[in-house]
Amino acid sequence: MFFQNCSEEDNKESLNRVVDVAWEGDPNSIPKALQAKNPVADPKAKKGGRIRIYSHQFPKSLNYYLDQFTTTARIFTSLYEPLTAYHPLTLETIPHLAREWKISPDKKKFTFYLDPNARWSDGKPVTSDDVIFTYDTIMNPKHGTAVFRISLSRFLKPVKVDDRTVVFEAKEVHWNNFNDIASSIFILPKHHFEGKDFNKENMEFPVVSGPYKITEVKKNRYIKLERRGDWWQRAYPFNEGRNNFDQIVYKVYNEEAVALQAFKKGDIDIYPVYSAFVWVEEAKGEAFDLNWIAKQRIFNLKPIGFQGWAMNSRRSIFSDKRVREAMNLLVDRKLMIDKLAYGEYDPTNSYYPDFYLGGEKNPNVPTEFNMEKARKLLAEAGWKPNAEGILEKDGKPFQFSILDRDKKTEKYFTVFLEKAKEVGIRASIDTLDLAAWSERVDKYDFDMTWAAWGSGIFKDPESQWLSKYADEEGQPNLPGLKIPEVDKLIEQQKTEFSVSKRNEILKQIDRIVYKEYPYVLLWHLPSTRLLYWQKYGMPSLPLGKYGDESFSSDYWWYDEEKDKKLSESLSKKEKFSDYESIVRWK
Repeated sequence: MFFQNCSEEDNKESLNRVVDVAWEGDPNSIPKALQAKNPVADPKAKKGGRIRIYSHQFPKSLNYYLDQFTTTARIFTSLYEPLTAYHPLTLETIPHLAREWKISPDKKKFTFYLDPNARWSDGKPVTSDDVIFTYDTIMNPKHGTAVFRISLSRFLKPVKVDDRTVVFEAKEVHWNNFNDIASSIFILPKHHFEGKDFNKENMEFPVVSGPYKITEVKKNRYIKLERRGDWWQRAYPFNEGRNNFDQIVYKVYNEEAVALQAFKKGDIDIYPVYSAFVWVEEAKGEAFDLNWIAKQRIFNLKPIGFQGWAMNSRRSIFSDKRVREAMNLLVDRKLMIDKLAYGEYDPTNSYYPDFYLGGEKNPNVPTEFNMEKARKLLAEAGWKPNAEGILEKDGKPFQFSILDRDKKTEKYFTVFLEKAKEVGIRASIDTLDLAAWSERVDKYDFDMTWAAWGSGIFKDPESQWLSKYADEEGQPNLPGLKIPEVDKLIEQQKTEFSVSKRNEILKQIDRIVYKEYPYVLLWHLPSTRLLYWQKYGMPSLPLGKYGDESFSSDYWWYDEEKDKKLSESLSKKEKFSDYESIVRWK
């Protein structure tokens, strides 16, 4: 095919056609909710083919309990499954490994009845012992699972009633108790992991329950998944039109410029764009002009997190709120967005920016670039210029290091460093690979670092802002913030089951945290930017109601006829099918 140049590991001979095994179960045993059709799936979807997805760094682990990297999450959740799931439109709880459940009147006891059809890939049934083993594995303090222990610490050890019935009892009422065990924990096979050092279970997972399995891992190059033709839920009507690709390949390129060229050559099929420069300056040329590659901006209701530069208040240099505010005042966000990011983003002035996308006024006062005010705050905090113009306090210079993991973000730090230097601050950038960066961040071994956090539809502030987690390694409270008033509000929202009332409490937390300046908040994008070769079929809304780019590997499918036509357009240098460049949820 002209323009496309598949690399050796992606040649068509390496793609095995997955043959579905006939399902011999009783249709009446399928939970009622899963006997219905999936409203966001397309009934025209076909099984087969492959999709190759860009991953910007190789994960230090494919074990999501040990590493919450995006690619790790996508892979691990294709291998293992939770007890329940969310309906993709209504967000109501629907069955998964559990066919049904009961919640006690006091909202503290949760009984799950496992689906008798649920099987591991080696044919053994999924049992209550697997659920209890997963709990024990996460709660073991020797394991690097600290993030997940936050929610599970609210529960007593689950009790086995029988092989398919397990009971969780919470120590306290919390609005998220059910979801924390039902949809957030992915059940592990006890008979495979028992007796092994879980911290070393990183790349090989031969026994799985999900729709995919890992077939090949080449470090720093790619990770291949293959669809399981014997997946236990393959005949459930709700899954029709889902998990269509016979093969999913996560292709790793540490340098985005190299990745983009590989995509343009056809070595990658779908390319989510996180860089304004790539979207504006690089996503153009013949393949785009002739519609061989779709360049699509998709708006839906996906949650929006925040990104910014976390300042470690455990370090004396950033322990003073006035200093953290001064750092914010030295960042010219408007300049960065307009000049370096092509005006693509909206400045972030909240830790929950999606609360304010619908027109509601954000009460947080935006921090504007102001060097004089920054100087004044630094002076108030005791930092005075010495004979060389360098700020000093108690005989020590104002000097710190910025821990980074992505070369392309250095340009933003450079603008900041120039302004910081003008007021007498010495700062440097230390760029590491993902694994080394994660190791240091987990131990809070940094002064300042760039961090980006996703968000959920149902937001829980506990792990991010509770004082208790400022001192426990591996937690999301990177700045080490401890605010008693926020702790009280976090406790208050725990027993509030009304989403709207809970969100009002979150807005109070947001206003308080915002004024403490734990981060230099940067910007956010209210849409998803996608580039992809036009050889795929997809639902009418390409990313569903709440989905991000990961929706593609779940719901898109390889369209052989479309691919043939694309090949003809490529060889003849003709224009291919038109598409909507902007898609909005209606």
